[in-house]
Amino acid sequence: MRRNLPIITLLVASLLFPLKTVSAQNLTAEVSRRISERIQIANGTKLVCRAELLCGSSVLPRFYAKRSFTPAWIGESGPLPRAISLVAEIDKADRDGLIAKHYHLETISALLHRTSSEKAVFGFVDPDQAADLDLLLTDTFLIYASHLLSGRVNPETLQSEWFIKGRKRDLLKVLEEALGQDAVEDSLANLKPPQPGYEKLKASLSVYRDIVKKGGWLPLSNGPVLRRGDHGERVKELRAYLHITGDLVASPEDADSQLFDEGLESGVRRFQSRHGFKDDGVVGPTTRSAMEVPAANRLRQIEVNMERWRWLPDNLGDRYVQVNIADFTLNVIENNSSMMSMRAIVGKDFQKTPVFSGLITNLELNPYWNIPSKIASMEILPDIRKNRAYLARNKIRVYRHWGPDAREIEPSSINWSKVSQRNFPFWLRQDPGPKNPLGSVKFVFPNKYDVYIHGTPYHDLFARESRGFSHGCIRIESPVELAEYLLRDISAWNSESLLSAIETGENRILRLPDPTPVHILYFTAWVDETGTIHFRNDVYGHDGELAQALSASAPRPN
Repeated sequence: MRRNLPIITLLVASLLFPLKTVSAQNLTAEVSRRISERIQIANGTKLVCRAELLCGSSVLPRFYAKRSFTPAWIGESGPLPRAISLVAEIDKADRDGLIAKHYHLETISALLHRTSSEKAVFGFVDPDQAADLDLLLTDTFLIYASHLLSGRVNPETLQSEWFIKGRKRDLLKVLEEALGQDAVEDSLANLKPPQPGYEKLKASLSVYRDIVKKGGWLPLSNGPVLRRGDHGERVKELRAYLHITGDLVASPEDADSQLFDEGLESGVRRFQSRHGFKDDGVVGPTTRSAMEVPAANRLRQIEVNMERWRWLPDNLGDRYVQVNIADFTLNVIENNSSMMSMRAIVGKDFQKTPVFSGLITNLELNPYWNIPSKIASMEILPDIRKNRAYLARNKIRVYRHWGPDAREIEPSSINWSKVSQRNFPFWLRQDPGPKNPLGSVKFVFPNKYDVYIHGTPYHDLFARESRGFSHGCIRIESPVELAEYLLRDISAWNSESLLSAIETGENRILRLPDPTPVHILYFTAWVDETGTIHFRNDVYGHDGELAQALSASAPRPN
């Protein structure tokens, strides 16, 4: 008897609330008419369907008008297979770090179930329900496609330091092609970021979801520093922790071991390396702090960085320079492989290095430093007042104004006591030399932020794990090595000739015949070429802001 309850329920409902039905031959025509009515009633205002706001209110009328309001997902017999395909894709949205319920999934699923049941019982479909279903499915495709293509959050409104232009597509055209070719799944897949970094993070997302589902991991009990040779219950806890994170493959006989042996030390080193720490194999305060981050937080970190991949353009270049601000590193990437890596120093928290792309057009050997006005007035002026020989000792020249025709001024002719931070009418320029903070090479990629990559005479800061010390530019530890790589197609230049030119102390500009793309990025989670997941601290606080935005309800742009 219970098997017949759904049918009985529908029969009773049909008697109490007669369905607005039509013959099968007229279904699409009736659905078309009802879609047209709904759009005309809205008359340019926001469309609401089944109490749900349609985010595509401004584009849905154009889409349906172009097809004379013919339904996109409904045929003469009811929902078409492509409707089921779309629902199946939305149901897998979590695999890309998105949330299925943000795409009308519950309402669509209920309508599909009801129309299928009515078709089975009565032999026809309610055109009003079918019209609602068609509108919801179209809206779902457009908003889901938009999120796959360019993310759920607009980076320029969320992070003021993000200036990379992302990917653009005509999503109505994408939808029309998907319908015309009955290729919903392929059309959506083609909107995802094509870079290997995205797919690798996607695989790690699945791994960490499984870890969280199983309860995550427990931090170590309080106690002293742990190192090789130690013994006790906390060593056993450490072993269990590293087994969950994948840094230690524990054999059955070692699972309960309380000895900090060589194998466990290797696991600690691997964990430290993945988190950007000195891999000394000792579980001290820094390593302990990273181990206290819950698995759910790491999972969210992966989702946040997948969103960042959706903000990037399709093609970063076959060969390009990449700076990861959060990792304090510069890499040269060629055909998706790292050809060179070096430590970098980036902007302080209150002088953040912006995220943007550019083209390295030339290198400057023994560069001059055109000192920014803010640095000159706030940092150098106090030193000039303390010691009038400061400028000469540091080979800093004073000019009346900026520009190639600027006239040099004798510093002793200036009454520096009357010069203030608010009234600093001079331009300061430091000559090339060992005290010039730009070092021996400057890499120029014209941009409105006046940010560039350069060397430095001060190498002690590269030994720090966290390297946010600059005013926004990027200092690198091996500028000659990078210069040699960028000039490798010019036979006259190699490491020997570069060093010889630098030793002369003369300023020289070398133009690249083929400008090289440079991308200044911010990633706190990524997967390397070996398949190892890496995490870094959120040095600028961007992760927290983005995670909060992603946790909010799905955006509903028109």
